[in-house]
Amino acid sequence: MAILFAVVARGTTILAKHAWCGGNFLEVTEQILAKIPSENNKLTYSHGNYLFHYICQDRIIYLCITDDDFERSRAFNFLNEIKKRFQTTYGSRAQTALPYAMNSEFSSVLAAQLKYHSENKGTDRVVETQAQVDELKGIMVRNIDLVAQRGERLELLIDKTENLVDSSVTFKTTSRNLARAMCMKNLKLTIIIVIVSIVSSFASLCLSVLSPHPQKMRPDALLL
Repeated sequence: MAILFAVVARGTTILAKHAWCGGNFLEVTEQILAKIPSENNKLTYSHGNYLFHYICQDRIIYLCITDDDFERSRAFNFLNEIKKRFQTTYGSRAQTALPYAMNSEFSSVLAAQLKYHSENKGTDRVVETQAQVDELKGIMVRNIDLVAQRGERLELLIDKTENLVDSSVTFKTTSRNLARAMCMKNLKLTIIIVIVSIVSSFASLCLSVLSPHPQKMRPDALLL
């Protein structure tokens, strides 16, 4: 269970986004955004095995996509957090910003909060007040049908293996770097051993050359 995708938009104009895995999120999100009224409201759309939660405030839409078994309270805690951070950072600039104007900065915030609210369920979970519980009860859940441009039924297609592939690439890269580091360490050790051996041999040779040799006595000296 996880938050799969998050986006901040003004109407259908996307300002920032982040995806946890691969999927046709943008194609589906564009249709969802077009159906959201401009007045302040909160709602959950249900489509297949996925839920689309959103908060619309001052024409800015904060939306996330989750599995249908992901707790709605956690999804709206996430949305409230990114709404607070987005409003604090950009304020009224969001009302006139160009498409993806905040993406380079705010996508990393979405990624961090998406990870936090997806993983922290136990002791780190934010304690819900009765007001929050009552508020959640008032947020309706509606089924929604999506239609592609060709007139066919549009389904949200998720490829969760893409995130695993990225992890595998990271692991392979780390292993390769570790092997390279070990090889360099062994090479340095070999060079040091060779240098020490050469120095020792040279020192031994010098000592043998410089040390005095005992002179041999002549035979005639023994006769005396």
